[in-house]
Amino acid sequence: MLRVTGRALPRREAELLRRAAFTYDEVGGTHRRTTPPGYRTVRRSREIGSGTERFEQAAQTLLAWGMHRRTGLRVRTSSDEVSSGAVAILRLGVGPWGVDAPVRVVYVVDEPWRRGFAYGTLPGHPERGEEAFVVELRDDDVVIFTITAFSHPATWLAHAGGPFTRAIQSWLTSRYLRAV
Repeated sequence: MLRVTGRALPRREAELLRRAAFTYDEVGGTHRRTTPPGYRTVRRSREIGSGTERFEQAAQTLLAWGMHRRTGLRVRTSSDEVSSGAVAILRLGVGPWGVDAPVRVVYVVDEPWRRGFAYGTLPGHPERGEEAFVVELRDDDVVIFTITAFSHPATWLAHAGGPFTRAIQSWLTSRYLRAV
């Protein structure tokens, strides 16, 4: 398993995030065929290679928070590996211009030919919603990485950002797709 360690969340901070309520009602919504109505929805897939070895490597990167780190985010987590209920604070930006985005893992996908997870937003995140990241080894040996998300602005800054906020989300999604 790929071990990409980062700065751990202090135990007390991690416990507070585990107890915090999600900032949206449709928890697990990315696991359904259709995302909840009324949100901005993103669903993007990319072929990332072929074969079992590539599938395993992509899954390991994803489940060790490696995708997030490779995009340039600062990642502080409650555990080095993704697990149900794990919490993280993702930070985009530098110094006082950075934005913290607290999340908690909603579910983990652990099937022979599909692996991944979804996390939901917690208080302090600039958005409200959920994002899922799943790698799949198809019958034709092609490995596909899919991101599914739904969200609303949660802060005045995210709301005021309008098209700029959506452009940042799109840019980050593209970086996630390349990082795996």
